[in-house]
Amino acid sequence: MAGAVDPALIASRADAAGVTFAQAAAAAGVDPAGIGRDDERLAALGCFIELHVEQGRGLADLGAPVAVASAILAHGRWRLTFTGEGNHAGATPMAGRRDPVVAASAAVLAASDIAAARDDPAGGLNARATVGRLVPVPGGANVIASQVDAWLDVRGDTDAAARALVSEIRAAVQLAAARHGCRVEITEESYLPEVVFDAGLRGRLRTVLEEARGPEGAPGPGGVPVLATGAGHDAGVLAAELPAAMLFVRNPTGVSHSPAETASDDDCRAGAGALATVLAALAGG
Repeated sequence: MAGAVDPALIASRADAAGVTFAQAAAAAGVDPAGIGRDDERLAALGCFIELHVEQGRGLADLGAPVAVASAILAHGRWRLTFTGEGNHAGATPMAGRRDPVVAASAAVLAASDIAAARDDPAGGLNARATVGRLVPVPGGANVIASQVDAWLDVRGDTDAAARALVSEIRAAVQLAAARHGCRVEITEESYLPEVVFDAGLRGRLRTVLEEARGPEGAPGPGGVPVLATGAGHDAGVLAAELPAAMLFVRNPTGVSHSPAETASDDDCRAGAGALATVLAALAGG
């Protein structure tokens, strides 16, 4: 709707079987020609408020059920393709191997160490580097791979911080590849700059919630926490088009995208009450 992604790129995305999004959409009765920006729909929206469980444990540490979001970290993904020399695992001496799995492993450890040295949430600094997927070719248990593809996810407080982190990791990745006799190609696949939510709307939400008294679950006086998030959200996409804000509900485990992600019934009621309170206030001017 916001036109944040090229419609042609969306339509051409394919699954492992080679079926494109356009083909899958058409098969489901959806015209792929409709993919893309919708100015009429956007013009009908005054602002956007998103309620979401916190994907972290900031609220759990603060002992509060609800928070207002301040920003979304800058984040992107890079594909790292390590190329070495495939061979038989038992017939190839350790000396002189050009094993891309070893090179990729060294690169993953280096990326983690670099981000850990910069990451200090207590000091207001957030730096994240993650490799969640590696694909060796050919992938046999008794074969030295000839190639490994790995996907690096990097996040930082600002564009400058994220880019600096990537630059340092890039150098470490290239060094790891060279040390193990491999080549590496680094390709940026996606990048989103940091999102700072509308200050006026964010302030209005805090004021409304801190002044609230009656509605069930709505926070009373004493202050509503303001937290940044390292996860992407719909509100982050729409923030480039209209005033947007977010409300977070406490996640006591701090675990996200897992069965361990949770929120208590009371905190869910607090979040729903906070959303109802701010929507009523915004609707009333």
